[in-house]
Amino acid sequence: QVQLVESGGGVVQAGGSLRLSCAASGRTFSSYAMGWFRQDPGKEREVVARISRSGGIAVYADSVKGRFTISRDNAKNTVYLQMNSLKPEDTAVYYCAATSGNYYDGDIDFWGKGTLVTVSS
Repeated sequence: QVQLVESGGGVVQAGGSLRLSCAASGRTFSSYAMGWFRQDPGKEREVVARISRSGGIAVYADSVKGRFTISRDNAKNTVYLQMNSLKPEDTAVYYCAATSGNYYDGDIDFWGKGTLVTVSS
């Protein structure tokens, strides 16, 4: 079992930055590929970024490419999402996720409870 706890959400003005963190429990963090997803009320949950077990490969949704960066620190059991040049349409609840499958499309085994990001115009 892996427990994921997100932090770092909040309210920021358009053009600003936020850094989300996701702390994972357990000793097997490096055996999971990780990802960040987001969901706006009334919409489906969508992938934001995913990262391989080593952290050497990452993929991004087109809507965030060039603005967001996913990274991980396996020694700290933590995955990060650096969000720059934020837009009002980035407003959503952001979820951390872990998969034992492929980093780019593996089914999610564990979800965090989410952290709210609000971008004001």
